[in-house]
Amino acid sequence: MFSPEGPTLRELAVQALSSVERGYDLLAPKFDHTPYRTPDRVLDAVASGLAPLGPFGRGLDLCCGTGAGVGVLARLCRDGVTGADFSAGMLSAARAHPVPAGPEVTWVRADARALPFGPVFDLVVSFGAFGHFLPRELPGLFGQVRSVLRPGGRFAFPVGAPPRPGSPAYWTLLGFDAAMRVRNALWRPPFVMYYRTFRLGDVGRELARAGFRTDLYALPGFGSRPDGSPRARLVVARRLP
Repeated sequence: MFSPEGPTLRELAVQALSSVERGYDLLAPKFDHTPYRTPDRVLDAVASGLAPLGPFGRGLDLCCGTGAGVGVLARLCRDGVTGADFSAGMLSAARAHPVPAGPEVTWVRADARALPFGPVFDLVVSFGAFGHFLPRELPGLFGQVRSVLRPGGRFAFPVGAPPRPGSPAYWTLLGFDAAMRVRNALWRPPFVMYYRTFRLGDVGRELARAGFRTDLYALPGFGSRPDGSPRARLVVARRLP
């Protein structure tokens, strides 16, 4: 799963016993050499899915990590791109990467639950961060996203279809979440990272309550499930007036 440049087992254990913020500060220098970094094929699929809806003015990569999603926004936005994350270590790693061609890129340390922006963005994207938010936090999170979007602005993110019950992937994710719950029951500070709490039906309802109209687009490069449904979708939520 990890390249030779990635973290050691000991480093991962130290991260897992830290807070979310501290854990990512520690992991940041080697994060891009782990499976946790969003794959390029996902980034490219999202960029292709959003391209017909653009071009956009200003873009925000929410919970940007080391900045992989900023490259998507640089292809789609004309007036500027911002990456926001609450981990200083991840932002430091992001700043060390070559700046994508296109509009100016800025980096801001910020908690997604209390964003320090006005309604200045036309597109907000996020990749792989929602497992760090408990279901009860989604209304506040989506409210924050709405507050930084201009009317008609869009909030977009990819979601994968849940694994088939009984499959190896199903048991792997179930076991990970169970282990994380035990860890958080026994150890402080908590490390919030769950794979099975971000359910598309619940997400759609919370987006509607927050003032979004949501459309789903298949990401065809990931194929279909046996029932014909897509293995991956792009959620595009438009901010209503």
